[in-house]
Amino acid sequence: MRVALFATCLTDTFFPETARAVVRLLERLGCSVEFPLDQTCCGQMHFNTGYREHSKPLARKYTDVFGDYDHVVAPSGSCAGMVREVHPTLGESPPRTFELAEFLVDVLGVTDVGAWFPHRVTYHPTCHSLRMLGVGDKPLALLRAVKALDLVELPDSTHCCGFGGTFAVKNAETSTAMLADKMTSVLSTGAEVLSAGDNSCLMHIGGGLSRLRTGVRPVHLAEILASTEEDPWLATR
Repeated sequence: MRVALFATCLTDTFFPETARAVVRLLERLGCSVEFPLDQTCCGQMHFNTGYREHSKPLARKYTDVFGDYDHVVAPSGSCAGMVREVHPTLGESPPRTFELAEFLVDVLGVTDVGAWFPHRVTYHPTCHSLRMLGVGDKPLALLRAVKALDLVELPDSTHCCGFGGTFAVKNAETSTAMLADKMTSVLSTGAEVLSAGDNSCLMHIGGGLSRLRTGVRPVHLAEILASTEEDPWLATR
């Protein structure tokens, strides 16, 4: 199966190890993965901030770059949601674009991807994956199948972490209060690792956890699923 990786701006710039993990994982599962070098922003930041017209050329660029691929996979429910739900309202017919977990479960039909991750983990379901894409418990099904992983339920898991892109900048006090609640939930689990399907939320929560010197590490779902006994996660960090 020919698959294109849409890395997203934030992952490509700040968390390239996540993009590399997606490639390792999908290739291990038999996919032929390509990374189109002309890819750029999906326009979500512009659209969500009220610059609808500015987001249209970016939506057109996305269609031009990825239009010939069978499937496009993004390690972000937020950006995948923008493409699937918003690009059509901007006059585009985007290619089949999936958040990573739904691609693995719904398209490839797997939950056990052969991963090994000997750590205590809790999972935060991000808002766009939960509410816009309806990913549901697919990430949890994938995590439950990981060998040696101790999965702990996150209290109030469906509550927003307070990031929301420019929301965290425009409404900093509200965002910080929401972050405090989320960190309280994370710390109550005793987890070593906080996972999610969006690096934006992990950056927000992880930043707070780091400032408090909690020792909890944010790790994208893709990096956990790419980890094996032969190629463990810690060896890639």
